[in-house]
Amino acid sequence: MNRLARALLVSIASTATIAAPAAAQQAATRTWVDSHGTTWTEVTTTRTVVEEPRSQRIARAIAGLARFGPFAVVDATHAALVGEIDDKSPALFREMLQANPGIRVLELVDCPGTSDDGANLTLGRIIRRQGIATDVPSGGSVRSGGFEIFLAGTTRHAAPDAEFGVHAWKDEDGHQPDDFAPGEGPNKAYLDYYREMGLSADEAEQLYELTNSVPNDQMLWLRTKDISPYVKVN
Repeated sequence: MNRLARALLVSIASTATIAAPAAAQQAATRTWVDSHGTTWTEVTTTRTVVEEPRSQRIARAIAGLARFGPFAVVDATHAALVGEIDDKSPALFREMLQANPGIRVLELVDCPGTSDDGANLTLGRIIRRQGIATDVPSGGSVRSGGFEIFLAGTTRHAAPDAEFGVHAWKDEDGHQPDDFAPGEGPNKAYLDYYREMGLSADEAEQLYELTNSVPNDQMLWLRTKDISPYVKVN
């Protein structure tokens, strides 16, 4: 069961949607007589195919797996991140590790981001302290605050077609990075975090600048090759 579930999770990441069995089939018949008196019959069959959204596909694949909020236990050494991180996620992650102490890899199959930036960075630090690797499989999608979770891995792997969506953060008062000096407030907190995750001062500053190069209401889409100059990716 666990091995099958893991294969399904990788399959989920490989395509955004998948064709489901035909939901409907209709046949239309047209008959006519040509100028020579020959009768012809034409039958046209139309099949309607439904595309299953990625979110539904994920829900189907992880059905039956042990769940701890946005985390699903795939097997004895692997867990998957398949949802948004919130203020409860750090505690749930600890609970998962207590119940499954052998987990060594967190697969970022679908990470839409976070509703709590502070909790997100706390989770990242837990991942790093526990010596857990992060892995974005082929077709995996990591957006917004999920990028900081990817950085937390003691080793990081990402398929060439892994998707990273980044943008500037925005706090509850509407402030964004440009509202603070480069080394102050939340900017300092993020730069300190990047350094904790093993980046040099230059790498941290350049990567942080890249992630904040578009406003919060937009998204800059990157591939593994785009982040590899700043982050060691295996």
